[in-house]
Amino acid sequence: MTDELDRNEPLDPDSGPRRLLLRPLVLVALGGAASTTARYLLGETISDVAGTPFGIFAINLTGAFPLGWPIEALARYGPDSGRRRDLRLLLGTGVIGGFTTYSALAADTAVLLRDGTPWLAAAHSLGTVLLGAVATIVGIAVGRHLPCKPGANA
Repeated sequence: MTDELDRNEPLDPDSGPRRLLLRPLVLVALGGAASTTARYLLGETISDVAGTPFGIFAINLTGAFPLGWPIEALARYGPDSGRRRDLRLLLGTGVIGGFTTYSALAADTAVLLRDGTPWLAAAHSLGTVLLGAVATIVGIAVGRHLPCKPGANA
């Protein structure tokens, strides 16, 4: 019997032909290209709120929920292989990974610190991480409650 951790382990790159590595790279790149463009455009349209860079805050929280939901749902349908793995790489790593940006959060926090607003910097960074964790947990809970057929091929 396979436990959940074994079932969801990414494929070992040394377990198959090297040409198979191109597919995951293309999926992640396609998802990332689309979502980083969306993140940039959205970030440019959302104004700061009370001196806080609200765009990155909103982007990270918006991305946290859908990261938890499909990853959990895909895991419940079976092993991390085939189309499930492709979807995880395209949607989870590519789209949502490219959309969220904790490096920009760190940069925004540094600017707030430099501007002499340490409490705002702390609230901004801790609020993003804590609320993002809550959003991800809610996404995982939603993924757990979706109709699921054990062993079904997705």
